[in-house]
Amino acid sequence: MTDVFALFPLSWQMIRAHRAGFAAAFVAVFFGSALITVCGVLIDSGQRAGIAPERYAAVPVVVTAPQSVTDKDGMAQRFAERVPLPASEADAIARVPGVRSAIGDVSVPAGLRTAGGTTPLTVHGWSATGLGPIALADGRAPAAPDEVVLDAATAARASVRTGDAVDLEAGSVATRFRVAGTTVAGAGPAFLTDARARQFAGRPDQVDAVGVLAQPGVDAGELATRIQASVPGVVAAAGNDRADAEFLDVGTARSFLVLIAASFGGTMLMIVLLVVASTLGLSVQQRRRQFALLRAIAATPRQLRRLIGTEAVLVSAVASVLGAPAGLGLSLVLRNELADLGVVPAGFRFVYGPLPIVAAVAACVLTALGAGLVAARRAARISPIAALGEAAVEPPRLGRGRLVTGWVLVVAGVLAGGVVPLVLAGPAAIGGAAGSVLLLVIAVALLGPRLLTATSGLFRGLGLGRGAAGYLAGANTRAHARRLGSATTPLIMGVALAAVQIFTLTTTAGAAQRQADAGLVADRVLVAENGVAPAVAGAVRQVPGVAAAVPVARTGVQVTYRQLGEEAIEPAGALGVTPEGLRAVLNLDVRRGDLTGLTGDTVAVSQFAADTYGVDVGGTLNLRLGDGTPHPARVVAVYGSGLGFGDLTLPHDVVVSHTTSRLDTEILVAKASGIADAALDAGLHKALAAHPEVRVSGREAFAGGQDAAAAGQSTFVLLLNLVLLGFIAIAVVNILVLATAARVREFALLRLVGAKPRQVRSMMRREAGVVVVASVVLGSLAALPPLLGVSVSLTGSPLPTVPLPACLAIAGVAAVLGWASIAIPTRFALRPAPMAALRTGE
Repeated sequence: MTDVFALFPLSWQMIRAHRAGFAAAFVAVFFGSALITVCGVLIDSGQRAGIAPERYAAVPVVVTAPQSVTDKDGMAQRFAERVPLPASEADAIARVPGVRSAIGDVSVPAGLRTAGGTTPLTVHGWSATGLGPIALADGRAPAAPDEVVLDAATAARASVRTGDAVDLEAGSVATRFRVAGTTVAGAGPAFLTDARARQFAGRPDQVDAVGVLAQPGVDAGELATRIQASVPGVVAAAGNDRADAEFLDVGTARSFLVLIAASFGGTMLMIVLLVVASTLGLSVQQRRRQFALLRAIAATPRQLRRLIGTEAVLVSAVASVLGAPAGLGLSLVLRNELADLGVVPAGFRFVYGPLPIVAAVAACVLTALGAGLVAARRAARISPIAALGEAAVEPPRLGRGRLVTGWVLVVAGVLAGGVVPLVLAGPAAIGGAAGSVLLLVIAVALLGPRLLTATSGLFRGLGLGRGAAGYLAGANTRAHARRLGSATTPLIMGVALAAVQIFTLTTTAGAAQRQADAGLVADRVLVAENGVAPAVAGAVRQVPGVAAAVPVARTGVQVTYRQLGEEAIEPAGALGVTPEGLRAVLNLDVRRGDLTGLTGDTVAVSQFAADTYGVDVGGTLNLRLGDGTPHPARVVAVYGSGLGFGDLTLPHDVVVSHTTSRLDTEILVAKASGIADAALDAGLHKALAAHPEVRVSGREAFAGGQDAAAAGQSTFVLLLNLVLLGFIAIAVVNILVLATAARVREFALLRLVGAKPRQVRSMMRREAGVVVVASVVLGSLAALPPLLGVSVSLTGSPLPTVPLPACLAIAGVAAVLGWASIAIPTRFALRPAPMAALRTGE
């Protein structure tokens, strides 16, 4: 330990003497620390963040049913819908010692219809006024099933007074009520009797949550623990956890943050490791002369390793400590983007504790130390005489271990990308295919010198290496292949990752669009902002000229299946439809089975889902419906249009009865043969006059509803990948500038033996061409196996959708980054006079 501290002054002098090289390492670690900090904040916030309760702010404890199921890895899989509690549970909770009262609560999105339009509001039972400071301003509490109490401000805007009749609508179906009273302006909700509110919600015997008022002196946390112990099957929340009962999207947002940070973080850590290793490795290579002299004056291999390790620790410690606050700032930007995309609630606040910063600093320092020691391995182990020889010329051959490892990773990457999807199915196949790009990028990093030498040879074979500049560029590429290999790796990585990310999206989106265009054969789509009551479909079926009207309900389910011999739980989107008239509005590309049997405890699955879950027609799929209800279902059909319409299709009544709203998302309408469009529209508008919230739309409305659920999350994932690609772009510029700027002495020697500055610049343009072409070609080849595998897994076709403009954009960005990062530093390196450059170039 004493020896290590003794090296600090020498290491600091080395850093000051070689500021340019260490500045590049500093930049790489700085931005790497920022990215790791962002991932840490996402994970920490996914565990502990939330928002303050609003309606339940005055209630010390809120009780709900469990809203998630835990998988084998301990991850909470949130249910898509609210899991209700039996209304009778309020009585059981009220008997727990320390409970003063227990109030069952329901919340029903509704609207107040007036001549001027519909005013949105939320309906509760009258006893829910005990959960907060709500007082009557006029009239009395509702006593009959047809009585309602409105907020005074809402009543004033609608010109409604106590005693007037009003229409409350839910799901575009209106019900007449008489105003019994009004509450103080600003209270907001409307109130019915408790029993009528539960009936209005479609769950006469269930409540959303139970608000608990404590007896004086009883601690809320202790009371919550007592309730959970006394009443089985409930979750009691105190403090900010009460918001989870009020806002279902809080728990869903936390689960998403943990999932995306864990999956993105692994890829990001690997990329940071490669970038930092390449940067430090290049810095060590450029100081071979210095290390050779140290070895010649009796420095031991151990001392060299400690010197380089100490330098790496010093630079990475400072850079990571400064980079972590930048990561905190970036996380604030991402939080705002999450809220704008609707992935987290507007009031959701991230948690900023010390753990993400400590993790980022530790990860960066350890990564830099490991990279430095690996880079120092050859400089420390060779003899002093050999070290002096290698100070001038790089070793001509790569180590056998490096070559073997590189080619093994090439084979593994090709197999993972191209063969695994043919053996496995579902997420395992997609994950294996997508992950293969990292194996191939690492392989390219190991084999880079060989590959660059081959690219240079190809240039000569094509006649592009003619002339003095071409000859010098080829000779330099062969002589300094290690240096160029380290400098080119981040650019290859950027091309490969950009291609995989962008073309995976285009392949998925293209296949989904084709399936949706071919499969949606309905003539009209009926939608409403807050959903459509199932009764509306019955009214539409009576319209002359309507051949079929199929209600569609959307939800999310949890599927339990065996994966690699272990039980796994995966979320999946599901449609609820009626088999009657389904063929007239949807063509799901049924491959086996029959959709006419889609009734009762049955399900139809996409081919992708059938492969993932290991089921076929006649098999059983174990589901938990949107509200967590177990639902074993027999497979009656397997269809091909899973990307366009979802992986699971269930009977309509099964889906609707287990959703929070009990409403449909759309109604698909098919017209009878021989009916004109104008006649169909006229009939629909006449039938929907009693449901003014329902509008007649085209097919695009169904596609919009199909994509809405995951659009925000997909956009955020794309944003994270753009941040990662931005880091790679910074690394590309950083390391290529370092590699070029360090060649001041080389350029000076060329000028002293007669080369003109324009000839040196021409030589470097040729080298830049080799770097850019090698990066684009090798990056594209590294992206090919994963793209083929992803395409096979998702679409069944080995041909991914690769738009030409996107290809040109990736190649263009790579060319600009590579070319500018070499050409601009070359001009600066040529500014000093040759003799001055020789004196200062070391």
